[in-house]
Amino acid sequence: MSNVNIKPLADRVLVQPAAAEEKTASGLYIPDTAKEKPQKGVVVAIGNGKKDEPLTVKVGDSVLYGKYSGTELNVEGKDYLIMREADIFAIL
Repeated sequence: MSNVNIKPLADRVLVQPAAAEEKTASGLYIPDTAKEKPQKGVVVAIGNGKKDEPLTVKVGDSVLYGKYSGTELNVEGKDYLIMREADIFAIL
């Protein structure tokens, strides 16, 4: 897990997406143009939550999120997504 100097506000969560799969289950290599956006990742930082709703995810949790959820960030050469906790579907 990486140490990032970003502190999300309110109910926002900073997620490091998992690497896109390079190979299919049958062993075929996937070209860069055909790779799908990953829909799972690891929570790197969390905000303080809303006044009446504390956050349920914690730093280090593996999560599933929507395909087009969040805003993409590139900090120090690493890709991250910042999204609301409501955009997260499940904790793995």
